[in-house]
Amino acid sequence: MSEPRQNTTEADTQDFGDRSLRLSAAEAHALAAALELAGRGIACFPCRESKAPACSHGFKDATTDSGTLINIWAKHPGVLVGTPTGKVSGFDVLDLDLAKHPEAASWWQANRSRMPQTRTHRTRSGGFHVFFHHAAGLRNSAGKIARGVDVRAAGGYVIWWPAIGLEVVSDAALATWPESLLNILEPPPVPCRAGSIVPDDHALTGLVRAIANAPVGQRNGILFWASCRVGQRVRSKMLDEATALAILQEAGCRAGLPSTEVHRTALSGLRSSGGR
Repeated sequence: MSEPRQNTTEADTQDFGDRSLRLSAAEAHALAAALELAGRGIACFPCRESKAPACSHGFKDATTDSGTLINIWAKHPGVLVGTPTGKVSGFDVLDLDLAKHPEAASWWQANRSRMPQTRTHRTRSGGFHVFFHHAAGLRNSAGKIARGVDVRAAGGYVIWWPAIGLEVVSDAALATWPESLLNILEPPPVPCRAGSIVPDDHALTGLVRAIANAPVGQRNGILFWASCRVGQRVRSKMLDEATALAILQEAGCRAGLPSTEVHRTALSGLRSSGGR
């Protein structure tokens, strides 16, 4: 394992293809690492030593396009490489801060053997980033599992610590989230129920019908779209949230989607439209 590279502030001219940039050694190393990751389909953006984004729009500036990355580093050089989490990247991260929080260390010791094999990085603070396939609807959270055990998902980002030489503890393929953790991170779904609970609302009935009759391969997308529309009704006080979730849950189950998946997608749609 290579040693972490030390940051330097002395700038020098560095060549990247047909571009020459004036970057410090650490900034040039970070850009080279970002370009390598981008070539693997992982969107990146520059971060400062503090882990804060160096670019104007933070993780929203992340890209896999090499030319755009070079332009970003030319304007906003960073010594660390950030990668967004959630749907945009396809992965979420369980972030364990073992050094600052004894509770996190205790939780990890008790649960480590139950975790599936999946990609894991050591962090600068001595903790771990444990990667999982993105779970639909999962968002950032802090301390829900235990103090110092956080989640980086939709709307978040992590530092790709191997870019500065920190250990890749496991390079296994991404695993799905353990159901036991998802049950902590998201409330359990409303059970599927027989019988219609749709209010006397023609448009809402049409949305429910669209979900229930969605073809395989499009069911989750149609459920999310309909959930956004239903969320507008919640936001406008035309429908309460509990009823909205129950309606979406029933329709998604009729379509044949797993109950847990329906619940997460429905929540994501409601949130996207400001209904939650």
